[in-house]
Amino acid sequence: MSADEEFIDGQIRFETGRVLVHLERLLDHPPEAVWNMLTDSVHLANWLAAGSLEAREGGRVQLDFGNSGMPIDCTITACRPHRLLSYSWSSGDAPERPLTWEILREGVCTRLCLTLSLPDDEVVPIACAGWDAHLEMLMAALEGISIHFPAARFRAARSHFEKLLKEKMAA
Repeated sequence: MSADEEFIDGQIRFETGRVLVHLERLLDHPPEAVWNMLTDSVHLANWLAAGSLEAREGGRVQLDFGNSGMPIDCTITACRPHRLLSYSWSSGDAPERPLTWEILREGVCTRLCLTLSLPDDEVVPIACAGWDAHLEMLMAALEGISIHFPAARFRAARSHFEKLLKEKMAA
């Protein structure tokens, strides 16, 4: 296990042809600051992708990853400011990949929980690793630091989640 992999964590469970993934981070910032990172277009570009997000139920999410991924164009299904945000991480004819951000105040800190519902296919470890890497970018952005996509972290996380999936399937 590499040093990077020691800090990679997430829970995975299977549910009726889907894989549910849960990732968390404890952040030294108040929920309002975390919410702004998740919903403000300027901040989104610093850790996720360029685009826009209308922070209201029924609002649109449009993100453009350029050459590194497919564009996202979907609708927000749940929105409770500073607490919860849900939408599908997909567009067009792609399979639905709902995600939910939960923001929980813990004293002066925030526990940020991300739950993904993914089709049970070969790209699950890639999706998990991608979100793990973007969470690292979010944590840096909260500190006012702009970092490039952490490719080494992504590779370590992909390996970690591939092993975790194999263990779950063997159990």
